[in-house]
Amino acid sequence: MAKELHTFKNLSDSLRQLDIDSPDTYQNEDFTIHNAALLPTSMPFITMNYRMEFFCLVFAKKAAGSYTTNDVKFGVEPGTVFFINPGHLSSNIWTVIDELYLITFTESYLKKNVHADIFDEFPFLLSEVVNPRNFSDDEFRCFEDIYLQINKEFNSNSVYKDKIISSLLVALLIKVKDKFWQGYNPIYEGNKDSKLVSTFKINLEKHFRELAAGKADKQLRVSDYATLQNLNESYLNSVIKSKTGKPISTWISDKMVSEAKSMLVKSKLSIKEIAFTLGFLEIAHFSTYFKKYTGNSPADYRKSAQ
Repeated sequence: MAKELHTFKNLSDSLRQLDIDSPDTYQNEDFTIHNAALLPTSMPFITMNYRMEFFCLVFAKKAAGSYTTNDVKFGVEPGTVFFINPGHLSSNIWTVIDELYLITFTESYLKKNVHADIFDEFPFLLSEVVNPRNFSDDEFRCFEDIYLQINKEFNSNSVYKDKIISSLLVALLIKVKDKFWQGYNPIYEGNKDSKLVSTFKINLEKHFRELAAGKADKQLRVSDYATLQNLNESYLNSVIKSKTGKPISTWISDKMVSEAKSMLVKSKLSIKEIAFTLGFLEIAHFSTYFKKYTGNSPADYRKSAQ
């Protein structure tokens, strides 16, 4: 019998559903880093049928096993680096976990601590599937030096902790881009559904960039995204939900909340101006929408983030 499909909203949620005790420092974090070897697990460690709603970079210095993402299976051996983007259907079988660093982060973290156009600089964060790479000891050390420094800062008490980590994360993403993305041809190049997913993600990101820049003043609906690909609304929605586990409406609401959080923290616009920028006709509508998905009013969120 197939095991239940899990959707993990954050790292602590995933560990809890896998019956693994997680340190308090990982709970409810938009950014985490840890060595999976320190978690209380026995080998082989098997996780089946899950989706994550966050990004995950995996650095398998001394680890082995296999993972499957969106129906593509890869072997993992010592020196392997790979990443998983939100919405992917995945499963793992680990036979060795002696040193395996995981870095997880959300879109909100990127928008808040890096910059709003993060996906223009790092397009692989919108990709469907990217083949992992296995590196020599010297090549792997280029990643290791950065993620170990991130780990050190993550566990520090520095008042500049977030700024240091975000800068190091950018350096790490640049290294990933350099090693993975130059001249890259998607392994799902000929898969129609995967192209639809990638194009939808690009269109979604482009529209919110246009809203933020004042080049658009209306929110796109599900039907609008279907029209952009010359597709039937029901068909596109079924493909997106099947491939990512979330319907288009949820992708839109998640993106809206992420953009709102970023603007509330990083911009000097009033809440009313932010509401209008994001295509809301009434500030009350924006406030109700934001509180529905975050549990906080825009004003309370802005105050708590300062």
